[in-house]
Amino acid sequence: MATVKPFKCVRPDPELAHRVAALPYDVYSRAEAREKCKEDELSFLRIDRPESQFPEDFDMYSKPVYEKALEMLEAQIGSGVYFEDTDRCYYIYELIMNGRHQTGIVACASIDDYLNGVIKKHENTREEKEQDRIRHVDTLSAQTGPIFLAYRSNRVISNITDRIKEEEKPVYSFTADDGISHNVWKISGKEDIACIEEQFGSTDSIYIADGHHRAASAVKVGLKRREEHPGFDGSEEFNFFLSVLFPEDQLMIMPYNRVVKDLNGLDDNTFLEKIGASFDVSEQDAPVSPASKYNYGMYLGGRWYLLKAKDKLTGSADPVESLDVSVLQKYLLEPVLGIKDPRTDKRIDFIGGIRGLSELERRVQTDMKVAFSMYPTSIQELFEVSDAGMLMPPKSTWFEPKLRSGLFIHRF
Repeated sequence: MATVKPFKCVRPDPELAHRVAALPYDVYSRAEAREKCKEDELSFLRIDRPESQFPEDFDMYSKPVYEKALEMLEAQIGSGVYFEDTDRCYYIYELIMNGRHQTGIVACASIDDYLNGVIKKHENTREEKEQDRIRHVDTLSAQTGPIFLAYRSNRVISNITDRIKEEEKPVYSFTADDGISHNVWKISGKEDIACIEEQFGSTDSIYIADGHHRAASAVKVGLKRREEHPGFDGSEEFNFFLSVLFPEDQLMIMPYNRVVKDLNGLDDNTFLEKIGASFDVSEQDAPVSPASKYNYGMYLGGRWYLLKAKDKLTGSADPVESLDVSVLQKYLLEPVLGIKDPRTDKRIDFIGGIRGLSELERRVQTDMKVAFSMYPTSIQELFEVSDAGMLMPPKSTWFEPKLRSGLFIHRF
């Protein structure tokens, strides 16, 4: 059963929250982060990407970089940009995107639940990507970017959050430059806290929706601290990591589209002929955003096509093999285009659905040859893969809206 506990949050002054809040560190390239950090000296991205404070050729993974992050965080706490709540609380975090509301519980999840499989994964992590966040978390003795977790909808928890949202004034309420609204309420009532903790305590599975590398890094830092404190009893803050938990019925997964650099030596007509063995191909008058499973849009030679997987390719009982991304990989990307390992092949790139179909067209018109628009993976498919102890192909899900960093900090 899951351990999801309240914590003493380090959070920004309400008057400054809109300036502090920043998109996750990993949505930016190094150059993009450097430019973004110039926009506001209070942006948490400066702490999340401390290499932005050094010359461009400075080793971004060196010790002084992480020490700079700690220096900036302590300076902002000292100046009153941040303060620490005196009581252990949960928080409600509501994001509104295009009129759609998504409400989660901000809390600390257990590294033991991650290790024993109560918190379930659907992606592999890469050691080199973990190392940066391990150093960041370990140096700051704090988790600064929440892990995006999902759980099966719970009416009791929803009733509590609905009541507090209706009756109480939010501690933060602002709309970011991208049009996404962010509202936060503090849950400080003892009965509400006990009830939420009890409800999660009867939950047998929680799922990582987004943030696999951040979760793995937080857990490894926690294990490192256990080695450094052999007398630990499990209650220490390093045994827990910052999370926001959302009910499944409020989550939106967008497609994760693909672009490929060449046709593996084929001309356009031969390529179309070859994919016709597995897909029904029809030219379209407008850009294609697939409306159902096993349908794909394709942009090639200035034209859009609709690809429909033939019946023999669909309906697998295997939760991974049945994914749209798996069918495209198995029957088109690998056998026709020669993309054997999409994790390492430099000829393929991935574009989040938030960028729109115009971005696929732009890439094909500049540095790529063909693009594929996908039907989004569902949250139920994510649950099925995770419950089976299996892993999705890379770049299977794109969650929106993105959680902001800097609104909640867990120190240990």
